[in-house]
Amino acid sequence: QMCIRDRYKIDLRKRGGTVLLALDVGNTNIVIGILDGDKLIKSGRISTDIYKTEDEYAMNMYSFLRLNHALDIDGAIISSVVPALVRTLVKAVKTVCDVDALVVGPGIKTGLSIKIDDPAQLGADLVVGAVAAKEKYPQPTIIFDMGTATTGFVLDRDANFIGGIITTGLKTSINALTAGAALLPQIDISAPKKVIGTNSIECMKSGCIIGTACMLDGLIDKFEEELGEKATVIVTGGLGQAIAEQCSHDMIIDKNLLIDGLKIIYNKNIDTRR
Repeated sequence: QMCIRDRYKIDLRKRGGTVLLALDVGNTNIVIGILDGDKLIKSGRISTDIYKTEDEYAMNMYSFLRLNHALDIDGAIISSVVPALVRTLVKAVKTVCDVDALVVGPGIKTGLSIKIDDPAQLGADLVVGAVAAKEKYPQPTIIFDMGTATTGFVLDRDANFIGGIITTGLKTSINALTAGAALLPQIDISAPKKVIGTNSIECMKSGCIIGTACMLDGLIDKFEEELGEKATVIVTGGLGQAIAEQCSHDMIIDKNLLIDGLKIIYNKNIDTRR
């Protein structure tokens, strides 16, 4: 079967290494990254929809790659917290790029030591983020991922994954609040002018945005108390920057943490597949 790449040739710029397609599948969005060697060329987002077909995802993928002059893909890797989409996306990648995507899961080399009750329960996104944090930053490390859920997990001084917290994501909380309270409107994710709000929208922004920032600050204090030392704090996810800017602790905003983690995991496994 002829793949899309064979039917539509696009001249690429001179490349510096393996061109990798990385897909981080979340509950709300799929983050797509194109990497040329160690360099991230382009990243973007498409909506996660379990009802989309293989062909629909293939068309989304093809359009994104063609817009960025990167149809000539050498390899692909997928992490997903939506199991129902894995097979569909693997097929879509094969259709568009004619490569077999590596899927983060059991049997994949990560180099991560997981010290929790049941390592099999650890989501692929948390594994990928921890792998990147282990490689890129001093330990111990606290990693906050601000998406559909807010997660906060800890690597100790030896880069062991030792656990953390999961709570409701900011947008999830806002949606629940407006759905349950008829007089409260939807709000945009931006900081209020002051903490003590004087109207409904400002009060909601203060409660949701400043409240979430205060939660992160408090968790950092508790995590560091249990660790017995200061930690490097990393914030990622679609809402990470908006919240981190309101926190009192020093934080590194790393929007591409999971894409970098996927690249690292791909490199650890690619030689064994040849």
